[in-house]
Amino acid sequence: MRWLPYLFAAGAVFWLIQLTQFAAILTAPAGREQLQQTLVNAGFASNAAALLFVESAIIVFFEASAITLHAAAYYGLRKYRPWGWVAAIITSAAWSLIILGIPVLIFLLQRRTRSVYGIP
Repeated sequence: MRWLPYLFAAGAVFWLIQLTQFAAILTAPAGREQLQQTLVNAGFASNAAALLFVESAIIVFFEASAITLHAAAYYGLRKYRPWGWVAAIITSAAWSLIILGIPVLIFLLQRRTRSVYGIP
């Protein structure tokens, strides 16, 4: 049970690094040009700049959401709060879409783990 909050802290750090790398690519003129060229090569020749803006906004939103969920799970699980458990469930369910969260999701849904966080 003690390692569980730190697993979510590691996830928050991972997403913070991803967001920082993406922000660095977006702010560099060469990086932006490379992303626009990739969109043009993929067949989005008309208004590639607008599509890059929309795509970037979506990526930043999802990464910021992942950071927020991981941080909420970390702080909530450290203080044994039910909302921390709920945040951990949501985060594990999202990770389970790519297989990584299935073991954590199973652990969180066990009766013993639920009872520690006051979930019936």
